Amino acid sequence: MTGSARYRMGNAGANNTAALAFGGDPGTLATTLEFNTGVAIGVWSTGGDLNTARGYVAGAGTQTAGIAFGGMTNPPAVDSADTEIYNGSTWTEVNNLQTARNALGGAGTSTAALAISGFERSPTNEQVRLVELWNGTNWTETADILGVGKSSFGSGGTSTSALMFGGNSATIVSALTESWNGTSWTEVNDLNSPVRFNSGTASDNTNALSFGGGSGTESWNGTNWTEVANLNTGRNDMAGSGTNTATVAFGGEPATAATELWNGSSWSNQNNLNVARDNTAASNSSSTAALAFGGGPNPGIAATEEWNNPGTITKTLTS
Repeated sequence: MTGSARYRMGNAGANNTAALAFGGDPGTLATTLEFNTGVAIGVWSTGGDLNTARGYVAGAGTQTAGIAFGGMTNPPAVDSADTEIYNGSTWTEVNNLQTARNALGGAGTSTAALAISGFERSPTNEQVRLVELWNGTNWTETADILGVGKSSFGSGGTSTSALMFGGNSATIVSALTESWNGTSWTEVNDLNSPVRFNSGTASDNTNALSFGGGSGTESWNGTNWTEVANLNTGRNDMAGSGTNTATVAFGGEPATAATELWNGSSWSNQNNLNVARDNTAASNSSSTAALAFGGGPNPGIAATEEWNNPGTITKTLTS
């Protein structure tokens, strides 16, 4: 319905984004109109699908230049070596990982990335220690992590300054943290609490946030981990994008669309993903412009979503 021309009407409203208009002349009108303009709030919007639907995938990059690699298709349960590049609207297949695996970690950009550890179903059927480096064209093996191979852990940073932490192997729940300097891994101070199926994000090896695998959150300052405020909803196998002062975290197992935003001191609930998912991947670069792609539940999904904060939700004139 459109508005009715009138004068001498009543009105109410706190600001220029939401108002009421009621009554007025000509004649005596009973109509009440509600006006809402665009409201700035974090929102998810649909992006282009991955070429290969899969869960337990890793990612890095930005919302307009993302990279997805590894993962697992199911059924049948088969590890993927596929690598895809996102340009802000579509994914393009590029050269594969040297070793197919799932539940691995990622760091870096679409032109310089790290694929870290993960679970190799065949032929080893175990977590592997190997790390691969992406140069924008090909993957090559580089220095292995120091500890045992792990899966479902937190990671992030750049191809020359990265961090990995937590996760699990066949024998342990890990608190181990390792720092990458572009050439080799160094063991640094552990998480305060061992945690499996955790997630995390980092801008480099001096700034990181660990979350999930429950509700706990820890912040890394380059030397030590500090326990900070819990997630509102504890869950495993989440994904996130940002730093230890500003992170958006989403998804989780069992498959959920829940999204939370970290401001450096507390988590707040946000607008949900459009597609509930677990074991998903993120661009891992920013809390204001992020990318979510792939994930479960089985048989794996191809859906990609773009997070913008602030985004805009527009409400029109209603009667």
